[in-house]
Amino acid sequence: MPELYPPLAPHEHGMLDVGDGNRLYWECSGNPDGTPAVVLHGGPGSGSAPLTRRLFDPAAYRIVLFDQRGAGRSIPHVSDPAADLAVNTTWHLVADLERLREHLGIERWLLLGGSWGATLALAYAETHPGRVSGLVLRGVFTARRRELDWLYQNGAGHLFPEEWARYLAPVPEDERHDLLGAYQRLVEHPDPGVRQRAAVAWSAWEGAIVSVVPQEGYRAGYGTPRFAVPFARIALHYFTHGAWLEEGRLITEAGKLAGIPGRIVQGRYDLVCPPATAYELHQAWPGSELTVLEGAGHAVTDPGMLAALRAATDAFAGR
Repeated sequence: MPELYPPLAPHEHGMLDVGDGNRLYWECSGNPDGTPAVVLHGGPGSGSAPLTRRLFDPAAYRIVLFDQRGAGRSIPHVSDPAADLAVNTTWHLVADLERLREHLGIERWLLLGGSWGATLALAYAETHPGRVSGLVLRGVFTARRRELDWLYQNGAGHLFPEEWARYLAPVPEDERHDLLGAYQRLVEHPDPGVRQRAAVAWSAWEGAIVSVVPQEGYRAGYGTPRFAVPFARIALHYFTHGAWLEEGRLITEAGKLAGIPGRIVQGRYDLVCPPATAYELHQAWPGSELTVLEGAGHAVTDPGMLAALRAATDAFAGR
């Protein structure tokens, strides 16, 4: 069986006013009368990807993609230094998702999200469990301090010392005790050159470790200023605030997901979001299923990942 369904184009799209001067881009594809499903993109700030439509049977699903505040085709875009990040938080995004559901006339929908998209899916589902028919999560991230420290302070760098040295380079030595805070100051620096250099270095670090086997395509893509500047700015805004989540909340409140069917797909060698978090969520979420892919890292294109995600959506089709 192919890993993905054939390419398809949206049959409906629009811009939704969600307040605070923000308008979200959204689109629908597949069967207008099918099971509603929404994809929550990662980052935060990376924007939706057409490839994710192909994880769903277009005959069975009404597939919703959208760009979160400040990302993709939503406006204002976070690449504009004047974009107000004070109205861009996890709870603004949860409220936006509810507005989108109501706008599209959907009663309950399946949520699919990876990395930051899994964080947002959990925050939404634990807040509005009655609106969720199922969850498919990949590379689980819950924004706890130890998860952030692993990636950005003193963990994964032990495995990629050369890349870690490049990540450290823009930060003065006396500020390296708090790399997220230092980088957040750099990407908000009044000098656009400083902002860009910092964003590229910060983003390129993730590009270096996102796949189980480092790939130049990821390194180059993440290190492109057009991607790196908005990606770094919005992600650092979220991570320096702990994503506005009480420490450990998404795990401790996973009992609220009881009765919601869920599939968790996790790469064994995921260096961005290590498997411990997915395992803890699985243990705390009654009835969830955990699949660990032995040859995969964090990237959605790593071995077996796309096939496992498609199998998960196929299992939920028609519920």
